[in-house]
Amino acid sequence: MMMSERKNTSSSMIRFNPDAQGPLRGYQVLDLSRLVAGNMLSLQLGDFGADVIKIEPPSGDPLRDWRDEGKSLHWKTYGRNKRSVVLNLRRDADMQALWTLVEHSDVLIENYRPGTLEKMGLAPERLLERNPDLIIVRISGFGQTGPYAQLPGFGTLVEAMSGFAARTGFPDREPVLPPLALADMIAGIYGASAVSMALLARERGDARGQVIDLSLLEPIFSVLGPEAAIFKTTGKVKQRVGSASNTTSPRNVYACADGKYVALSGSTQTVAQRIFEIIGRPDMIKDPRFATNSDRVKNRALVDEAVGAWFIQHTRDEALRIMREAGATVGPVYDIADAVDDPHFQEREVFLDVEDPDYGQLPMHNILPRMSQTPGVWRRPAPYLGQHTEEVLSAAGLPREQIDAILGEDNS
Repeated sequence: MMMSERKNTSSSMIRFNPDAQGPLRGYQVLDLSRLVAGNMLSLQLGDFGADVIKIEPPSGDPLRDWRDEGKSLHWKTYGRNKRSVVLNLRRDADMQALWTLVEHSDVLIENYRPGTLEKMGLAPERLLERNPDLIIVRISGFGQTGPYAQLPGFGTLVEAMSGFAARTGFPDREPVLPPLALADMIAGIYGASAVSMALLARERGDARGQVIDLSLLEPIFSVLGPEAAIFKTTGKVKQRVGSASNTTSPRNVYACADGKYVALSGSTQTVAQRIFEIIGRPDMIKDPRFATNSDRVKNRALVDEAVGAWFIQHTRDEALRIMREAGATVGPVYDIADAVDDPHFQEREVFLDVEDPDYGQLPMHNILPRMSQTPGVWRRPAPYLGQHTEEVLSAAGLPREQIDAILGEDNS
């Protein structure tokens, strides 16, 4: 079923309410970043009520140009709950307007190459002189310091250099990069957490303004967990194992009789034994090759052969029913078409149909995390380029003639 044909049975279309009040209401965020990490960060803040002002160059945030069949759907999703102001920071009038906004803001987000902010006359020291309570988030590929600080900061590079790609894919093939901006997304979530902590410290009087040095490299490295400790203590580098695991067995993706796939995890002794019983191989429970998790990991190929032989004899739905009824941990491998039609996704409102000025409505992921007393809010759709320039600058108290100059002059 095509996305446009799907009916969301769990709720009616979400309509934006600019007067909605989230827990971050009253905080003003200036987002000077481009592309994904900064937009993910400011999305989190905007979804919970912060007034996010996107400061865009006349050409706009390049995220607007990420298109699917001509539709700027990345921007529609990650630009929601924000306002757009166009400033050409190469011009004095526009730079003066930015300084005025800085004085009234709580957070500033940027992802220029390290040193660029200083060259623009916006060094953190100067920003904090004008606004001692400002929280400055500096996003870069490798951080503000170190030998790689000046390298281009695209997520692809850190997904490769972090060790993530080396662990992804099959051992007889090349390492696999994620097919989406994973490093940027993880960094954006880390960044939103850091801003929240910095705001809390400020409110408690533990600090005033401060600088958050947020690289793309370190957050994605952190999701590798104990890999460094494992290497240090064992001297071994974990190798790619496809969809299997170096840590538990059985754990893999298995093909079913109808060409569909399931994912299975037997990460505890009880579940692993249960799986062996389901597939008609109770003998494996006492076999010394499979008696413990460590034994099964060493003989992973034999485990997968036995489990895979059972799945290939059943359709996906049949296999899921049998496994679930017996208490095994198993789930279907979905594509997006499967996910949007799944009743759990619909009842939980994992995604929602949201009003859109161009398309009528668009499905988007729901606001996360879910909070019982201070939930997120749907305040405004992704803005058109420069949609709020006059509104924001007027509210900041800029003289009419300066606003007219910013709006009327050639911004190229």
